[in-house]
Amino acid sequence: MFRFGARALSKLSLGVRSASTSATANVSGWKTMAGSVAIITGGCSIALLMEELAPISATDLDLHPPSYPWSHNGMFDALDHASIRRGHQVYQQVCAACHSLDRIAYRNLVGVCMNESEAKALAEESLFEDGPDDQGNMFKRPGKLADYLPAPYPNEEAARASNNNAYPPDLSLMIKARHGREDYVFSLLTGYREPPAGVDVGDLYFNPYFPGQAIAMAPPLYDDQIEFEDGTPATMSQMAKDVVTFLTWTAEPEHDTRKRLGMKSLILLSFLAAGMFYMKRHKYSTLKSRIIRYKY
Repeated sequence: MFRFGARALSKLSLGVRSASTSATANVSGWKTMAGSVAIITGGCSIALLMEELAPISATDLDLHPPSYPWSHNGMFDALDHASIRRGHQVYQQVCAACHSLDRIAYRNLVGVCMNESEAKALAEESLFEDGPDDQGNMFKRPGKLADYLPAPYPNEEAARASNNNAYPPDLSLMIKARHGREDYVFSLLTGYREPPAGVDVGDLYFNPYFPGQAIAMAPPLYDDQIEFEDGTPATMSQMAKDVVTFLTWTAEPEHDTRKRLGMKSLILLSFLAAGMFYMKRHKYSTLKSRIIRYKY
């Protein structure tokens, strides 16, 4: 009996020890969880406090452009080539006085917004330096389709000197170079306003869509500024829409070709997928469902 009592006491002490150990483990687990919650809560509180106390920069106050329903934004939608032609007219008569299109040649306009004879006539209106001739002298010649559209200024210094030290950027890739793409450029062109009370922009112009809201470029568009060849009313919004469509094409000349190729690829891949489904469903069904038995 003594041995039996000793064993019972030993088991009882082991049970007490295991119970105390599990209780200690539970308390430790709760403490760890409470500490993690406290650290996460404190970190979030500090982050929110720093966000509230963070200084506001000028770019935070810029007005973001709204989203406009451009006709070429769809997966299978092409550019409006009539709008491209009008946009080229707006660029030629308004924007070309200050901004260049270094990446566009006259030959790129053929089949997009004019035919070959019109592009040749437009190129011949400008004179380009060529040479040397037989005497070793450079000379001026009328432009041809291989020439790129001429820049309004010979260099950056001349451009800054003519624009109060502001450099008019090249517009070839402007749509792709700005966040908001077409929406930003359209909003910028039509967003000139009188500065609100207490805002002094000096010799600049107030535009809430431009970073800093003060821009050196004067309002470039106004109603009935030009006369479109097709008789479309030349309102400010219409001219802005057309020139933005033209600049979309200059930034992505392959736009229509890329979407056309994508449509052909989807059609081809759909037939390929149907053929693969047939092969899997009918040709390999016997192989996948067969049972192999081995005889010993």
